[in-house]
Amino acid sequence: VQLQACGGGLVEAGGSLRLSCAASGRYFSNHNMGWFRQAPGKEREFVAAIMRSVAITRYAESVKGRLTISRDNTKKMVYLQMNSLQSEDTAIYYCAADPTRELRISLAATAYDYWGQGTQVTVSS
Repeated sequence: VQLQACGGGLVEAGGSLRLSCAASGRYFSNHNMGWFRQAPGKEREFVAAIMRSVAITRYAESVKGRLTISRDNTKKMVYLQMNSLQSEDTAIYYCAADPTRELRISLAATAYDYWGQGTQVTVSS
């Protein structure tokens, strides 16, 4: 699975952005998909994830109610709708794929075998 994220940009606090992640290769629908982010000087952190074939999602506490992950397996796409953005959301956002066959969503970056190149999100206050 190859991943390419896009949709980042500069937005004012309180604004919205929609990130997209396009996947290529086989068996996309067999992968759990996640979004992670990394701010300058900080470690990469989990943002949201969605299971491969059912609409089960998990979110970091800091983004609950503001960010929404979704996927379209027919188009091999994953999305992250980001509303009510805050300066603390400024980071590079990465999409990632976890090929697990287990019925669980991992929050650990080490569980995800495939990563996109990242897209910059900057929120001005």
